[in-house]
Amino acid sequence: MVDDDSTERRGAELEMRASDTDRERTADRLRTAAGHGRITLDELEERLEAAYAAKTYGELVPLTFDLPVEDARLDPGPAAAPSNALVVGEQQSHDRATAIAIMSGSNIAGRWVVPRRVRAFAFWGGAVIDLREARFENRVTTITAVAIMGGVQILAPEDVHVRVTGVGIMGGFAESRSNEVGPGSAPVVQVKGLAFWGGVLVKHLKRKQKEIKP
Repeated sequence: MVDDDSTERRGAELEMRASDTDRERTADRLRTAAGHGRITLDELEERLEAAYAAKTYGELVPLTFDLPVEDARLDPGPAAAPSNALVVGEQQSHDRATAIAIMSGSNIAGRWVVPRRVRAFAFWGGAVIDLREARFENRVTTITAVAIMGGVQILAPEDVHVRVTGVGIMGGFAESRSNEVGPGSAPVVQVKGLAFWGGVLVKHLKRKQKEIKP
């Protein structure tokens, strides 16, 4: 039997006005889910827009109903990041790496193993994928870069083959080519995606030299 009082109480709670902290906590949970690959970048963008436009708890609940509890932020207090500096940092796994920057910056650089798939998303921010010290374990790597009023920069070694097939709409999707050409056995990096009122730029640079200690 359904308790009418508890049902009414629950309904009243859902109609309560949401605070900035409530919206930010929901956004944190969504960004974490995207970093884990539970939702796509398109879904993240759509849900974030709805989260920041939500006025009541009832509008926030459906945005995370299909996400596991362990992805939730356990701290009931205010979100650590201010609303003008939202960033999801970097997430890496055996077969996928993700850099998401929202109104801030994010990068994957240094000595790291390049998985088969890499994703970069920048919204009013900048993301950098630096491959100069990276180790390639796959013959072909696909980088999906999406820049919306932001920028994604991919720094590729001169001895790596890069194929750019992205699209720029009121933005740029370009490659700064090098005169050097890698050997036939060199790794291939396919760069695709979209730049909308933003830019995705692939730069060919020399590999970083290892420091020689005396």
